[in-house]
Amino acid sequence: MLASLAATFRQRLLAKEVLVGTFVKTPSPIITEVLALTALDAVCLDAEHAPFGRVELDACIQTLRAAGMPALVRVAANAPEYIMQALDCGATGIIVPHITTAEQAEAVARAAHFGEGGRGYAGSTRAAGYTQKPLRDHVKDSAQQTAVIVQIEDPSAVTAIEEICTVTGVDCLFIGRIDLTVALQAHSPNDEVVIAAVEAICTAATAANKTIGMFVSDPNEAQLWQAQGASLFLLGSDHGFILSGANNLHRLIAG
Repeated sequence: MLASLAATFRQRLLAKEVLVGTFVKTPSPIITEVLALTALDAVCLDAEHAPFGRVELDACIQTLRAAGMPALVRVAANAPEYIMQALDCGATGIIVPHITTAEQAEAVARAAHFGEGGRGYAGSTRAAGYTQKPLRDHVKDSAQQTAVIVQIEDPSAVTAIEEICTVTGVDCLFIGRIDLTVALQAHSPNDEVVIAAVEAICTAATAANKTIGMFVSDPNEAQLWQAQGASLFLLGSDHGFILSGANNLHRLIAG
């Protein structure tokens, strides 16, 4: 059942179905348990910007897996050990920040899978069924089910985008528009230079038949970017839901 759900997420990602998920910033399995009750297509644990230790990451992934909700992890940094830890815990896929070259993208794809120079194997992990899953099956399932997503959020990555798009083993390019805004020294994510960079990424990814993902601060923009090929949207966060829910409640009562 869990393997089927994981496979379905990557298949849907590669098929460019519209998928909607959110980020989790609170390292609590209760938060992920609640979000797993929603209609979201995936939940992304933000280990890059939120205080996720390995134990907290493990507990949140466990909860999402138990509920049948695909669990993505935005790892803390582009390092093989972070990728391995997330996948050993049973993550459906990983998002790796600040990929700027094709060589880095190739290294990410290699680190996400078993094989020479790639992910180290252990049969005692949750992903391997705590020794209950045969080695051959685990290696095969990992190759078929693991979603490998690289984050494009630097001007140098935009310059190299056509080369990055040629990398085999990268399933999706996730556009970090806010980081692009900061790096380009723009005043707003809607500044012309930022929009031009995002459009250049979309054009190259579409030409290479790569899935495009992105964060937009205004969900109303999602439909506009769908027209440019985007299909994975990770929007908002548990923090945002709490803030908006509390403020809406106050407005409803107090005006």
